[in-house]
Amino acid sequence: MTAPPDVDLYARGTATLLATWEEYARGAPGAAVHRFEGVAAAVFPHGPERGVYNNAVLGRDLLPAERTAALDAMEEAYATAGITRFAAWVHEDDRALRADLERRGYALDETTRAMGMSLDDLRVPRPQLDLALPDWTEYLRVIEVPTDLLAGADHAAFHVVVARLDAGNAAAAMAYHHGEDCGIYNVGTRAHARRRGLGSAVTALLLHDARDRGRRTASLQATPMAEHLYARIGFRDLGRILEFVPA
Repeated sequence: MTAPPDVDLYARGTATLLATWEEYARGAPGAAVHRFEGVAAAVFPHGPERGVYNNAVLGRDLLPAERTAALDAMEEAYATAGITRFAAWVHEDDRALRADLERRGYALDETTRAMGMSLDDLRVPRPQLDLALPDWTEYLRVIEVPTDLLAGADHAAFHVVVARLDAGNAAAAMAYHHGEDCGIYNVGTRAHARRRGLGSAVTALLLHDARDRGRRTASLQATPMAEHLYARIGFRDLGRILEFVPA
């Protein structure tokens, strides 16, 4: 298969991310992903999801009037839900949109790296891991988030891997499949097991499984610390995602 161009990989990754948030929202009281022209806003009014998933993905290369309408719609969606803390996600290349957010008083809070790949470019063999049962609560414990996170979601919709080391659960990751794409999320390793390659291994295992299930591409958002690990697996750099928050 010819590798998709970067713009296509970015679009696929964004579509998978939004589909994942919609799956989360189905099991969270009052939650929804609102899609407007130029923006999709994930609204989670109650905890613990409220502190994690209130994010909006803004479109790229919007015209000035479209940018204004998208930002107005985003702000109204969160204001209606009583949410004052949320993040507006912008691709680093979109200087005009960044300037519009700054004029409204938003400040840059965090950055991640959008990455994507054709699964034909997977560079590592299927890892041989000591796997635990893919228990949702244990998965959350390993990645060190509240164990009641997404308690009402359909956990069968996600592909979870939990790897063991020295008779204890040490690393975990999750995938969500949307169309031909596999989104990789929440890769985590317990402190005592870090720098042993487990994060890369659980990611690679999910990618091999996705390819076996007929997926053709994969996507994720990488922290600065993990970018080189994913690049070694075969992911390509698609640009930084800048997360702006209201002042």
